[in-house]
Amino acid sequence: MWWGPAVFAQSPRWQLCRDKGIRWTVTPGSAHDDHIEMAGKSMAAIITYGVDKEGGLVLTQHLVFPGLRTIPNDTRGSYALRLVERVMDSLQIDGRPVVERPRVFYIKGILKMVSGTQTPLVLQRTVFPSVDKRAYVERYVLTNKGSKAMTLHLPVVNRDSVTASAGEIQGPFVLTRRTYGGGDVTLRPGSSVAFSYVVSVRRASEYSYVFSADYEQKRRVNLVDDIFGSLVLTTPNDTINRLFDFAKLRTTESIYDTKAGLMHGPGGGEYYAAIWANDQAEYASPFFPFLGNASGNEAAGNTFRLFASYMNTGYRPLPSSIVAEGDTIWAGAGDRGDQAMIGYGAARFALAYGDTMEARRLWPLISWCLEYLRRKRTSEGVIASDADELEGRFPAGKVNLSTNVLAYGGFLYASRLAASLGDGVTAARLRSEAGRLREDLGKYFGARVSGFDTYRYYDGNTVLRSWICLPLVMGIDDRASQTVRALLSPHLWTKNGILTEEGDTTFWDRATLYAFRGLFSAGATDTCYRYFAYYSRTRLLGEHVPYPVEAWPEGNQRQLSAESALYCRVITEGLFGIDPLGLGSFSITPKLPAGWSSMSLDHIAAFGADWRIAVRGREVTVYRNGVKVKNVSWDGVTPIVIN
Repeated sequence: MWWGPAVFAQSPRWQLCRDKGIRWTVTPGSAHDDHIEMAGKSMAAIITYGVDKEGGLVLTQHLVFPGLRTIPNDTRGSYALRLVERVMDSLQIDGRPVVERPRVFYIKGILKMVSGTQTPLVLQRTVFPSVDKRAYVERYVLTNKGSKAMTLHLPVVNRDSVTASAGEIQGPFVLTRRTYGGGDVTLRPGSSVAFSYVVSVRRASEYSYVFSADYEQKRRVNLVDDIFGSLVLTTPNDTINRLFDFAKLRTTESIYDTKAGLMHGPGGGEYYAAIWANDQAEYASPFFPFLGNASGNEAAGNTFRLFASYMNTGYRPLPSSIVAEGDTIWAGAGDRGDQAMIGYGAARFALAYGDTMEARRLWPLISWCLEYLRRKRTSEGVIASDADELEGRFPAGKVNLSTNVLAYGGFLYASRLAASLGDGVTAARLRSEAGRLREDLGKYFGARVSGFDTYRYYDGNTVLRSWICLPLVMGIDDRASQTVRALLSPHLWTKNGILTEEGDTTFWDRATLYAFRGLFSAGATDTCYRYFAYYSRTRLLGEHVPYPVEAWPEGNQRQLSAESALYCRVITEGLFGIDPLGLGSFSITPKLPAGWSSMSLDHIAAFGADWRIAVRGREVTVYRNGVKVKNVSWDGVTPIVIN
């Protein structure tokens, strides 16, 4: 098993810091490089960093500006550039070029590098995107650790380059490289000097801008601290606590200011100023009310508003994604079960957001999606779709398990929303439809596969698939015991998480994270915890950090943002078992692993209040706006209802 003692005995590359960051102390002679994505409202930066085999610095940047569009203006139409030059290459110490040797790397919403040189000069570099401007910032602090003064020539750069306007929309664009505080300086022993380097892009019709690296860094740090201070997880496992903080940040920073409003985007160097039915509607949007981040909730509302604009009386499918700042769509895989994704996600978001006006605004979209699904019912009572979210990468037949379980979730949570809006008749009808679909999908997909009484993924499927975890997530426990065994068997589980298909080597973190949620929900707490703890340690402190990833081998394990939302939902919905019942009500079924004396989740912003859930042994206490509203000795089974 991939969580075995031999694996845990390995020392991770990264270590936790007391200030909630992580730190890699470089071992001489050990080459390693990695990449991290960071984002602001107007740009994203994918930084490749590390140490080469000679001990020198590895540093390159891929910068993406979603609000600047290129031709063709499609999914990948964001203006982007790769930086190959390093401004510090022109630094001189007493007339000689600097030889930089990285010693420490540090991450906490910023990437900081501390390097030695061939002299007593120590170089600290901090890199990050601007919170809201089209600017990538490098801030430097140079310190003389020696006993003699040094003469430094700091880089001086002030260069504009203009793009070819034929390739840009509203172009040309002006790319500016500029240093602030460069020039010659004498550095006394024990003294420090700071300067900065900023790469920015503007339209030719816009004025140039003077940047302050100190100000931009303070704003970035404030953003990080604000997110870390919201929805606060406290458990005996510091690694899980920390990755939860990092995942909240990655989820929330990947929101872009577009002409269609704030749009949450996956990222990964390609997917910006665009929304997807799975990533945004199904994965990320239902999480944002728990965090209470204003930009997140606004982006979620815009996600559903944009999808709703494609509703039609003929019930043709909604697009899988809306791209290019809302200007066009992508629907290249047909109906991937997108209506099930959107209907489920919108109902979950509305319930957690807890606002009647917002719920009424979303209801037409939810209702339309459910009617679409009704029209796709087969004679066997299940729902047909052209594909699933993997878009043909693996077979899905004409009727797949994912679409049907998400549709069940859509009917179930829509029934609860209708009840909260005072429509008891519709609520009863939807609840009945959910029950009937649950029964029919159990009959259609229930099968013995690879020796387990679990689910086939589609008619004709003979090997285990990762998405058999979805019924567990939705509380469908008819085949729970055997499904848990199948998920954790060597047929599917590896040290990298769950395989997409038995016998293959491909993994997608989204499936692994759904599996964790399902395993916790099914009550396999202690077994799931061992796997989840190892996964968290690997993603935060291992060889590719510090966030959940998209997939392997596809995409070089890009740190797409919605996967981080799914990590957060393992905690909120899996570990704490928070399940929306109405606009101001929910139930909890907390899963305290063996060996933990307590856990808590503070500043839960959902359901119209500031909530705290504290678990100590069998005692569960719930606070609303600081006032205790529930204290029970829990039996470990019956959901605790909070009205």
